Amino acid sequence: MRENTIRSIIHLDMDTFFVSVERLLDSSLNGKPVIVGGGHRVVVAACSYENRTHGVHSAMPMKSALSLCPEANVISGDMNNYSYYSKLVTEIIKSESPLFEKASVDKFYLDVSGMDRYFGCSEWVKELRKKIINESGLPISMGLSQNKMVSKVATGEAKPNNTRQILPGTEIQFLEPMPVHKIPMIGKKTSELLRSKDVKK
Repeated sequence: MRENTIRSIIHLDMDTFFVSVERLLDSSLNGKPVIVGGGHRVVVAACSYENRTHGVHSAMPMKSALSLCPEANVISGDMNNYSYYSKLVTEIIKSESPLFEKASVDKFYLDVSGMDRYFGCSEWVKELRKKIINESGLPISMGLSQNKMVSKVATGEAKPNNTRQILPGTEIQFLEPMPVHKIPMIGKKTSELLRSKDVKK
């Protein structure tokens, strides 16, 4: 009888990807608040962690963002550069991972189920992350668990530029203290609806 293999799913997210690429190309931006967007009539495409402390976030109108953080360095961005580094990271993952899904320009899911028999998934994650950082120069966060949802939440908790593993059987312990908006696809309106029904965690 075939043994049941515990699934091992990695969620990989390039931290503040557009901003990180801009800093890689211009080191003078390191440590400074950076907004990628351009123009007062557009929205924020990406922003650095320095901006977030002021309340700036992606999809915010640029005018509002600059009113919160007027000292921000605003960059129009270059999709050719972002595409180049996205493809670079994709090729690294493709060369190392037996099965992966590219969820967006800067996010991936990897299925490494069964790898514990040979190397150990947690060690493999660390080695892959190290290789991507060394070869691309970009920061990256990763989450590892038995499924996509928990791994994605784990990545969010690992940020910035770190890893988080949720061992089998500890998923409820990990998720239970968190507010519902931490769950992927639960936005502001859904969170408010759930809170109105006394669903808070």
